[in-house]
Amino acid sequence: MSKKKSVHTVPNPDGGWYNKQDGKIISKHNKKSTATSAGRKHAIKDSTEHRIHNKNGRISNANSYGNDPSPPRDKK
Repeated sequence: MSKKKSVHTVPNPDGGWYNKQDGKIISKHNKKSTATSAGRKHAIKDSTEHRIHNKNGRISNANSYGNDPSPPRDKK
């Protein structure tokens, strides 16, 4: 079984927001807040990353809900 890729909450050029995973649209929403909530649920279910984009397409926030490939280092 292959590992699922990150969930991306992205703006739809025609209005609204999409959640995409593996290059496919997995959900459509009118508001960013509902798209973000649904994207988080998908990422938690698949134990993967959730990346939230601004209207300009740049990533504004990212959360890991699985095995973090770059965990924070302890400062000693």
